[in-house]
Amino acid sequence: MNPTDDIGPLNLLLQISSGYWLSRCLHVVAEFGVADALDDTPRSVERLAEATGTHAGALGRVLRLLSSHGVFENRGSEYAHTPASRLLRTDHPQSVRPLVRMLGLPIWWESYEHLDHAVQTGLPAVDKAAPGGMWSYFSKHPEARQIFDQAMAARAQGQIAGVVQSYSFGEYRVIGDIGGGRGHLLQAVLGSAPQSTGILFDLPQVVAQVSDLASERLCLQSGDFFKDTLPRCDIYLMMDVIHDWSDQEAAMILKNLRRAAPPDANLLIIEAIVPEDSKPS
Repeated sequence: MNPTDDIGPLNLLLQISSGYWLSRCLHVVAEFGVADALDDTPRSVERLAEATGTHAGALGRVLRLLSSHGVFENRGSEYAHTPASRLLRTDHPQSVRPLVRMLGLPIWWESYEHLDHAVQTGLPAVDKAAPGGMWSYFSKHPEARQIFDQAMAARAQGQIAGVVQSYSFGEYRVIGDIGGGRGHLLQAVLGSAPQSTGILFDLPQVVAQVSDLASERLCLQSGDFFKDTLPRCDIYLMMDVIHDWSDQEAAMILKNLRRAAPPDANLLIIEAIVPEDSKPS
């Protein structure tokens, strides 16, 4: 079905061109913890504003827009949770609040502000917004880096079960998670393969934050996967790593891994695959 069949071509263009209003409202309620201030009992906007340190009138308009798209439910003068808004609660086991907060960081907004630069030159817009790129930006903005790390952990929680269920890891003696962040994937994989051991490889500042993960079965190794020697493992995991880099840089990472890997080692690259058709995915 053509997407213009229901709303017409004019309204389609208006919805798309103003779509950032909706996304920005979502970022703001995630940042202020509005979903955390709402439990199973509907609450008025005034009470939510008081609990979150926001302006009731402005918050009410934000919630009205979000509720029209299924995030929170408007019940007259009060608001209640929907399945979507519950995912914004910090204590939800599948919480995406950190991911939504990350997408609202200034570096993302400023990068898309320079999208015209990317279209004209083919160069990353993020380099225009933050000279040195995203990783340099995070090294200079630790609070943003913390939100990013939390977001990656939250995102991984939604992917890990499918990975563990789709592959048999028990036959491998040593499992390496390259660029594995806080180790959520590797811990789950080792849980499914009790006879295996694992090596978590990431940048020194990342590994330093998860030092408590070290055990007889899980070893931590810090380094740069572009230039440092990678661990020798029977199987390697790379989840949401390769898409961060250009083709040339991705090839450098893979060649460095090849130099360290035994001849019969396997590599699992876990990424979102862009479908060949143009339908929403």
